[in-house]
Amino acid sequence: MTPPRKRPHGLGSFSHPHPSPQDARVEYTLRRRSSTRWTSQPSPRIRYALCHRQIAHMLPASATWHALLGLLLTVPQVLAGQVPVYDGMIGTVPNASTRATSKPSVLVASGNGTTVQTTPGKLRVIENSGVCETTPGVYQASGYGDLSANESLWFWFFAARENSDSAPLTIWLNGGPGSSSMIGLFQENGPCRITNDSSAVTSNQFSWNNVSNVLYLDQPVGTGFSHGDLKVGTSPEAASDVWKFLQIFFADSRFSKYKTNDFALWTESYGGHYGPTIAAYILDQNARIANGTVNGTAINLHVLGIGNGLTDPLSQYPGYISYAASNPYHPLVSSLTLQEATDAWNKSGGCEDLIKKCYSVNTDQVCSDAQDNCNTNILNEVLGPYDPYYVLNTYPDAYPPDLTPYLTDSALMQRIGAESTWVMSNDDIYFNFAVTGDWMRSSRPLLESVINAGVRTIIYDGDVDYICNYVGVEAMVDALQTKFTDEYSKQQFANFTVDGQVAGIYKNAGTFSYVRIYGAGHEVPAYTHGTLGVGQAAFQMFSQIMSNSSLSSTGLGQSTSTSTTGSAAGQPTSQPNSSPMDLFTSIWTVLGSALLTLTVLPF
Repeated sequence: MTPPRKRPHGLGSFSHPHPSPQDARVEYTLRRRSSTRWTSQPSPRIRYALCHRQIAHMLPASATWHALLGLLLTVPQVLAGQVPVYDGMIGTVPNASTRATSKPSVLVASGNGTTVQTTPGKLRVIENSGVCETTPGVYQASGYGDLSANESLWFWFFAARENSDSAPLTIWLNGGPGSSSMIGLFQENGPCRITNDSSAVTSNQFSWNNVSNVLYLDQPVGTGFSHGDLKVGTSPEAASDVWKFLQIFFADSRFSKYKTNDFALWTESYGGHYGPTIAAYILDQNARIANGTVNGTAINLHVLGIGNGLTDPLSQYPGYISYAASNPYHPLVSSLTLQEATDAWNKSGGCEDLIKKCYSVNTDQVCSDAQDNCNTNILNEVLGPYDPYYVLNTYPDAYPPDLTPYLTDSALMQRIGAESTWVMSNDDIYFNFAVTGDWMRSSRPLLESVINAGVRTIIYDGDVDYICNYVGVEAMVDALQTKFTDEYSKQQFANFTVDGQVAGIYKNAGTFSYVRIYGAGHEVPAYTHGTLGVGQAAFQMFSQIMSNSSLSSTGLGQSTSTSTTGSAAGQPTSQPNSSPMDLFTSIWTVLGSALLTLTVLPF
């Protein structure tokens, strides 16, 4: 999802020690720009005051520090992960009643000073830019698929490093709604990783294109480098646009050879909504193509993978309280706060009742009200001072390398064919989804139908993530009603070992699998555990599923082969305990980005 505080996903003190880099090392924590254009219903003043007091304990007692901090806390934008924050609240509903139906494209000028012309129904492509993938002979292409004259979706394709013609094709989607899939490319599973200083990239030996062709797509329109009119505010609308893009993609002579290859959809976070909805839509369109009611190319969907996803709020939301009370690391809040959140769930007209009402009445207003109530009174309340994407660190986690300096460089943009200024997450898109209440609608029935249709499906989760924590995800998995339900319920968890090291636990039942990865936060491929490489456990999971196999363990020296070309993935340095100077650097970075945002975004 991009569930919520840092919006599903905070505010916090900086006193908690970081974990040992041998046990769990964060490669990054996603950061995002958010323009607080609308105010949330609850007042954020108490939260801001708490944040100021907590941070103040770590700062030198000088007027300069406190003035800087005070300015930071009043800036109407927050860097966070895949879910926007409004006035310090994660995943709440902006105070507005209508969807933003259009937004002018903000295009960079072409070399001759003219604006770029779209080609509806076709791709516009830059081939072999040499950016990110540097393995000799491996093809890449980036550019746009024009859905219409005013709707252009950005994509970046990387051929498999070996046997690309016969390898499966994977599409990767980040969540949000409105978060760029460049997050996945540069910080999770792509051919390269952003360096710690955000200035360059290094080769990723555990890239998913070792074993699959991979297509990264910024969707809906307005996400990342995509640009045009904003018309999408529900998961079904997003599914329709993704399908339209894929039809354009497969019709292009450069990519038509992949249309009969096995196709896989992998997604995360709000992908708990996107994944089942898009997969079910593809299967439905395939049936319509087969019976002649729709013209198009059938998509050979074989795999659906969902990481740390929000799929069924009714089964997942109690998990926030349970995870905050008892997780493998530490409690997040006091027993009093836990009781208050429990009361907010149980009381008449509370969160549980509102979600049930959303499911039964299914109107935009009812579902939107449920989102605002539950995220205000539960999701935000029980996070405490911790980072919602990685609870071993307090919020805001100063580490991941920010993608913005790299992806907004004008020379790089020209080299890859990007036409609009990149944003990590688009709040206008989030707003459109919040107004429709899409967040609180369940995608579980669609997920069940996809599993029953024979699509190999895996649900995975990092156990250090709060925003879509494993307690809620496993409750959702246990609630699934599929042809594998009985078999799954009878299985016991087994250790998921990678290169001889226990990296998690898993279950298989038929073509369905679930795995919990130890030491991983919200973006599982960005983390490591023990002495494994960053993303190594996630790569083993991906490789096994993509080979049409169930999950299994590997002994020392038996892990799935990786690319031996290029340098190893840039390993993140261990993150030290926060010091006043570290904190100053973090605040200055946020403040600078905030001031930049003030110059380009309306409020």
